[in-house]
Amino acid sequence: MPKRRTHKNNSDNSADFKGGEYAGSEMNNPDSYNSTKSQSEKAEEAAESAAAYAKSGDRPEHTFAELGVPGPLVSVLARDGKTVAFPIQADTLGDSLAGRDVLGRGETGSGKTLAFSIPLVTRLGEQGEGEAVMRDFERMDRGDRKAQKRAMLPHPHGMILAPTRELVNQINEVVAPLAAAYDMRTATIYGGVKYSRQISELKAGAEIIVACPGRLEDLLRQGALSIEDVEVAVLDEADEMADMGFLPSVQRLLEQVDPNGQRMLFSATLDHGVDKVVKQFLHDPKIHEIAPADAQVDTMTHHVFEVSQGNKYEVIRELASGKGKRILFTRTKYQAKKMADKLVKEGIPAVDLQGNLSQNQRDRHLAAFTSGDVNVLVATDVAARGIDVSDVTMVVQTEPPEDPKSFLHRSGRTARAGESGDVVTLVLPQQRRDARQMLRRAGIKAKSQQIVPGAPELEELVGSTPRWLKAGR
Repeated sequence: MPKRRTHKNNSDNSADFKGGEYAGSEMNNPDSYNSTKSQSEKAEEAAESAAAYAKSGDRPEHTFAELGVPGPLVSVLARDGKTVAFPIQADTLGDSLAGRDVLGRGETGSGKTLAFSIPLVTRLGEQGEGEAVMRDFERMDRGDRKAQKRAMLPHPHGMILAPTRELVNQINEVVAPLAAAYDMRTATIYGGVKYSRQISELKAGAEIIVACPGRLEDLLRQGALSIEDVEVAVLDEADEMADMGFLPSVQRLLEQVDPNGQRMLFSATLDHGVDKVVKQFLHDPKIHEIAPADAQVDTMTHHVFEVSQGNKYEVIRELASGKGKRILFTRTKYQAKKMADKLVKEGIPAVDLQGNLSQNQRDRHLAAFTSGDVNVLVATDVAARGIDVSDVTMVVQTEPPEDPKSFLHRSGRTARAGESGDVVTLVLPQQRRDARQMLRRAGIKAKSQQIVPGAPELEELVGSTPRWLKAGR
């Protein structure tokens, strides 16, 4: 058992786990937080305030210190420039820090990752080291050999399940610095890479695992770990896991964790069996909904452009030019690769993200896009969920998706975290009727426009076209 649960930043103002939340003035320094009211009283007031404002849409700002987040975590967040909580965080932290099961639904890019990472790390980090030692001793003291053998396996205490490798890595980037404040380690578990690295991370004493369900089940079957001591289990993008057929695996995993532990589920919708998971595994959950599942982001502008087959690629090329980051969605893996290669040959730096790439290739391409080395990512729906790049200014749907849910998920890659963004949907003449029906079901009221290369509407979206692009025509 690794050494853990020791604050790197000792503070007398860590939240009481059974009472964490906020009230009062905005403060960035946890050591200056002082009031005649108890943390639990502040937490109760803050929870009521956040819930009321979440319903009204007019939300006040509250710092993480005011929300009752422990001092060590407040310091980590502040070093990353995060002092004020997003609405989904302010709305849920009072209940999640108090140990309640939580069902959360929020806008895309709303800050859900921190909303579940903070209470997970708090619960594991703030409890006494003696509790963990006693659990280990009890496991070793069990009479049967199978139990003793399982006791020798890695036993993480926190588990986050996510549908894609990309999302697993991005969640871990948020969780790992928080866990490090208490000398805790994390491990990522997903397919497409060698088992040995992931097993090594587990044996090194990972307290928190961030995993795709399929690979985690593989490791459990191999006897590489046990999840019976998982005290906090999180399901992120549960509806996407349902769409990908992972729910049976998710259910099997949840059946193995501590039945008395805390569960948090975040999902855009409760269809495709997600509601059954909620009823089976969440105990009297507190429901938090910052926006309805079909709500549109106020800072997102939709454009529906009707194009001819002959003009379509030139329109795409113009949309791909310019300075801001943009994601172009295609229907197939072949289309994504072909379009990215074609854009690169014509002088527009682009990378593709699709299922035929190896994990290393996917990581490199996503890193190049995130860092700004390239501004264009051409992707299939593998990127519609789980990619959190905050400064994407435009999403281009090179073909209308087949259903409104996919449309909203793709669109959600822009206008994240309060930023503005444009969503362009290209429609061929034979696609008009189906596209119109799909957009209506998605709640999109944008009027369609007939567009040709060089149209003023394109230049307004992209800005002035670079001379080298004009010369290449």
